[in-house]
Amino acid sequence: MAKAQSGFCLMSQAFSPSLFFTTLCLSASLALPLKNMNYIKAFAPATVANVACGFDIFGFAVDEPGDVVEIYRRDEPGLIITDITGDEGRLPRDPARNAVTVVMLRLLDHLKISDFGGEVILHKNMPLGSGMGSSAASAVAGVFALNELLGQPLTRQQLLPFAVEGERIACGSAHADNVGPALMGGFVVIRSYQPLDVFRIPVPGDLYCTLVNPDIEVNTKDARFILRNEVSLKNAISQMGNVAGLIAGLMQEDYDLISRSMVDVIVEPIRAILIPEFNEVKQAAIAQGALGCSISGAGPSMFTLSKGRETAERVGQAMQQKFAEAEIDSKVYVSAINRDGPRILATA
Repeated sequence: MAKAQSGFCLMSQAFSPSLFFTTLCLSASLALPLKNMNYIKAFAPATVANVACGFDIFGFAVDEPGDVVEIYRRDEPGLIITDITGDEGRLPRDPARNAVTVVMLRLLDHLKISDFGGEVILHKNMPLGSGMGSSAASAVAGVFALNELLGQPLTRQQLLPFAVEGERIACGSAHADNVGPALMGGFVVIRSYQPLDVFRIPVPGDLYCTLVNPDIEVNTKDARFILRNEVSLKNAISQMGNVAGLIAGLMQEDYDLISRSMVDVIVEPIRAILIPEFNEVKQAAIAQGALGCSISGAGPSMFTLSKGRETAERVGQAMQQKFAEAEIDSKVYVSAINRDGPRILATA
């Protein structure tokens, strides 16, 4: 039997977008000396949020794609964005309006560091509005890189509320189902937002994700706007059963239970209309052995979970072919669940 992934738990006091933290217990960690680094380059992964039945409470990280952030120290205090690649000029260069630097500014303010100066370069390696946690990857790469450059004054768990703030700036909603797994790695559950209570659960070692990104764009704010504010009791009961079943299936390495539980009766039926050929692509994935298939985040990307890489790759080919038949280009990414989250690529 494949070894399951270990978990963690984070619980903080009530979260608010203003980032008023009162219980990070930093008196000891703030005394750490700064590392003698003038440059850092860091990567943060794409993520799959919602995972079918877990709207705003489930998410997991994948190996690729992901965003890369570079920070160069400079003598003059303050942060500046010197370049952004891969965004076609669409993202703001104002540090107070870009998720990658907003999280850094909040972190510096919280640590009461007023004399830090840095030049920031952001490399966007996934499309905006892709449903793969694009803004989360930027925010996580930024706050992770700066924290490392400062000598790790905070733990990854303590960085999470800052990353959540980056999501609020980017898409108007302070949700953690992308930034959580991007920062912590693995499969993450958000039990509560008030207070912020996050934990990671083990997953089967042979579980693979196929992530297919069609060449269309779905705006996250629009995808949220079309959702209903209320759901029927019947659908709520069904959804809760699937949420419980998916958690149990992952923890028990029960692939059949995972498959039966990857059903979304609340969000997917509404958002599916935003993705051309959604039903056909989903049926093609299931026919090739996927345990389940649904929308990744707000879409338009679609994801599947499969037992084994071979099946996951075959599923990806079938999904890509269905999009191609509708004259829609797409990219396919296959990986196990990324257990590590962000990583340092280079320092100097």
